[in-house]
Amino acid sequence: MTEGRRRSASIGREGERGELRRIIYRDAAGRQQSLRLGKCSERAAQNALAGFERVLEAHRVGSTIHPDGVRWLEAIDDRLHARVARLGLVQPRAGAPVVTLGMLLERFDAAAAVKAGTRTTYRQALGMLREHFGESTPIDSITPAHADEWRKAIAEPATVTGDGGKETTKRLAPATAAKRVRVAKAVFRKAMKWGLIASNPFADLRAGSQSNPERAYYVTLETTRSILAACPDAEWRAIVGLSRFAGLRCPSEIVALRWGDVNWERGRLTVRSPKTAGHEGHAVRVVPIAPELRPILQDLFDQAAPGTEAVVPRLRDPAMNLRTQFERIIAKAGVKPWPRLFHNLRASCATDWVERFPAHVVAGWLGHSPLIAAQHYLQTRDAHFDLAAGVGRVGEAAANPAANPAAQARPTDATPEHADTGNRENHAVLAGCGVRCDPVETGQVTPRGFEPLFPG
Repeated sequence: MTEGRRRSASIGREGERGELRRIIYRDAAGRQQSLRLGKCSERAAQNALAGFERVLEAHRVGSTIHPDGVRWLEAIDDRLHARVARLGLVQPRAGAPVVTLGMLLERFDAAAAVKAGTRTTYRQALGMLREHFGESTPIDSITPAHADEWRKAIAEPATVTGDGGKETTKRLAPATAAKRVRVAKAVFRKAMKWGLIASNPFADLRAGSQSNPERAYYVTLETTRSILAACPDAEWRAIVGLSRFAGLRCPSEIVALRWGDVNWERGRLTVRSPKTAGHEGHAVRVVPIAPELRPILQDLFDQAAPGTEAVVPRLRDPAMNLRTQFERIIAKAGVKPWPRLFHNLRASCATDWVERFPAHVVAGWLGHSPLIAAQHYLQTRDAHFDLAAGVGRVGEAAANPAANPAAQARPTDATPEHADTGNRENHAVLAGCGVRCDPVETGQVTPRGFEPLFPG
């Protein structure tokens, strides 16, 4: 390379000691691209840069590669040569291994360290990629335009033939399509990390929101009571009660609940969450035992055999079809099933709580962030509109102090007897707070104040 020629690429360094090197350049469209060299010395990286620039120069002007570039291409191993070929600068070597989509998807599935439910979601997306592109398709032949076509294809209505031969038209909900896109982006992002492709054809693909308001449903207290009355035993009442009044995920969090996790005196449950166990500080949380839930748990505890640890032992049976049995209970109660049966019980609990307590407190009880709560759990109810418009549902509004500011302002002329009643109610509510605190009396807070949930 002559001294006066302008450099068309440069060396980038990665790793703690900068031992990982790559060649960085911009393609004809002005996008930054890179060729990963891996661990190598500074001298080897500079030699590679000189040879690569000869290849890049020939590609840009459409000329024959300079002998220095040819010698460099002949000297490098098959793996590095394949990376240059995937950048579209040279033709692959004869007999070079071709990475197909099927090979990539199998490797991704094997490498994914996720929970069973997430793996199922992954495999659904992988199946859609296989179906659209075909397993034998080389991954370096998939372009952003192909990714756009796949995104459009999975969102369009499709004809499905049932067992009886009847054809129906179905389409993925926008939230489901968004999940599939996120998985596809992750698959090809891994392919880049593994050095199988130079760029991610799905990188700029818009996934969209994963929330689905059309499947949101508020399960009223009246409906819940009817279902509880139709439950065949105390265990099923506990499943419903823990989902609706404590916001537990069913079955993962309920199956892990032990009687040792129930603090009867302080009105709290210690909940272990497999879903969030991988996030620091989110493996365990504490939730309040609501007044509606306490008698349900007490009844189940009184019936439990001596030495029983699991609160709901039947959930430990992997053969149990939870959804089918719950649908039968709902039908017996004379109630029409709603979408996402257990999720919407939890969401209804979240909606009730957020009307009475600060959002960050409710998020802590539910085990997720306020943003996730707003996107996937909190719901707008008819009672909200009626209260804002000043029409109907007066009884319901009055029964919810958080939704009735006038009711909160009345205690100014309350008698001591009434004030004491209000304090007792407040004690019941505060007993479920996710932080340790002493009882709060009218106009008086103990010097001890608030303490962290966990020491240190």
